Amino acid sequence: MFHLNVRHLLLQQRISSLTDIAFNPEMGWTSCIILLLYVSVCESWPLPDTEPLMHGVVQSPQYPQPYPPNLQEQWDLSVPEGYQIRLTFTHLDIEASAGCYYDALTVLYDTKILGKFCGHENSADGNHPGNQPILSPGNRLTLMFQSDDNNPERHQNVGFSAQYQAIDMDECSAPEPEDGSGPLCSQICLNTLGSYLCSCHHGYELRPDQRSCVLSCGGGIFDETEGHLFSPGYPNPPHHAVSCQYIIFVESGFTVVLNFTDNFHIESMDTEQGPNCLHHWLQVTTSDREPMKLCGGKSPGLIDTNSNTVRLDYQTDDEGLSKGWSLDYSTYRVKCPLPGNVAKGRVTPTLTEYFYRDYIYVRCDQGYKLMMDGQEVEGFTTMCQSNGQWHLPLPECHIIDCGEPEPLLNGGLTFLSGFQNQYRSVVQYHCNAPFYSLLGGINVVFTCEADRKWRSNSDIVVSPTCIPVCGQPTKLISAYQRIIGGSDAPDDTIPWQVLLNIDGARGGGMVIGDSWIMTAAHNVMSKGNQVSKETVRMYMGITDVKTQLVSPVYAASIHIHPEYNNPNNVDFNHDIALIKMQDVITFNSSIMPICLPADGATYVTGVMG
Repeated sequence: MFHLNVRHLLLQQRISSLTDIAFNPEMGWTSCIILLLYVSVCESWPLPDTEPLMHGVVQSPQYPQPYPPNLQEQWDLSVPEGYQIRLTFTHLDIEASAGCYYDALTVLYDTKILGKFCGHENSADGNHPGNQPILSPGNRLTLMFQSDDNNPERHQNVGFSAQYQAIDMDECSAPEPEDGSGPLCSQICLNTLGSYLCSCHHGYELRPDQRSCVLSCGGGIFDETEGHLFSPGYPNPPHHAVSCQYIIFVESGFTVVLNFTDNFHIESMDTEQGPNCLHHWLQVTTSDREPMKLCGGKSPGLIDTNSNTVRLDYQTDDEGLSKGWSLDYSTYRVKCPLPGNVAKGRVTPTLTEYFYRDYIYVRCDQGYKLMMDGQEVEGFTTMCQSNGQWHLPLPECHIIDCGEPEPLLNGGLTFLSGFQNQYRSVVQYHCNAPFYSLLGGINVVFTCEADRKWRSNSDIVVSPTCIPVCGQPTKLISAYQRIIGGSDAPDDTIPWQVLLNIDGARGGGMVIGDSWIMTAAHNVMSKGNQVSKETVRMYMGITDVKTQLVSPVYAASIHIHPEYNNPNNVDFNHDIALIKMQDVITFNSSIMPICLPADGATYVTGVMG
């Protein structure tokens, strides 16, 4: 920065000689600096304190005008310790050449070249930095700009303009020094503005070097899942009596395991029963077992504490030479019992052991549902808890049911397999024979599927339908059948016969469907007009008109053939009418429809009718 200010002053003030500087009082202390650098005078003048700048601009001479030939310029940039310099070029236009041999801007960190640049942004030759900034490894940076005496584009190449800025250096993320001195901090490194601080885990304290950590005898809580502990001064005896306490406290659900190294020495008295820990000891205490005192020269080895909390109390007096102890502790997750099996279901994942925070899932086989406490649940998950137990008992898998099958009008169903409408139960529909038959004449079988719906065994049948059977009375007339000179018809032999009573006048009709009666048009005409439907009474299921007429059927509507026209009772062409009943009737042996001619049937005189 200092060179930058000096050279720019020389250019901007257009000073032609050092004599101009020495005898120009208007230039102030800056003139003194320049003179001090070049002629070593003005030593008695007071100079202001200068601090490294945090940002600034560097430009080639005469920028944005073309730079002159024969330049050898240097800028030494610096920022405070703990910072790096980020250099960003806003413009660079220097004569291009292979390897930037002639005109070039070189960026250095000490003697290390970070980049050598020439050309412009779109030039094929040279080496342009583009928009990528340059970051110095440390808090200083040097820029050197040179130009030769032959610049064919002298009036076109304008040089460069760059901005620099101090960037906080993250010392904690930097790689370890190559001198083998190790990391900046042995345990915890905290990056600060322009510097860094070292810190230690619980139970450790920072050494005077402010980098490394040592176990604190003052005690501490160790809450990491693994660690290393040792007695003060280990493996050498301490210089004074110690009374230390260490607490290992990890998350519930984990068990602490202590692994003592072989080099174990705590002074003791040898007895027939073993070492007697009179004055020196290490006591291991857990929540669910008696405290254990350790001493002697034999390492306890591996101790599974079966607890997530362990207290270590180390006690020595001023006498004796206990070298102490060292251990590594680790943890493992608490184990839960094997969950077992679920009938008609499966437990996943299938493992040989289950530990704290492990999850298991239960899914039922197809056609079965999960049940918990008498209630169906969508899914089931249980976790191994810190106490070694599953937080929920296993559910049960119950077979699903599809509910009652849809009832069939004028029919019913029978179970072919299964019961209680359960999964894979099979039912077969049937109609009330001989009065109804299934549409299509096929057997209709439905199965209870896994989606809890009854589904047909046929792709054609969506739902069964019973259609009436026509012209099939349950009793037949065996004698010769005549109207005049005939005999009384027995019951149930002419089940389609209908008696009409319209305002006292009687007429006949035939059942042709469960909602329709066919009769002669003249029966429902009176004085050239259609009778009112309210005057119509219909009786079915009887063959003797002398029988008491009960339970009439009422008309919903009357439909006369549109071409019927018989005002004088002489033209009986189209003498046909339909009466729609208010209620649908159910057929039985006494009431049954007559068959109508098939579509396309031809009337044969003397045969049909």
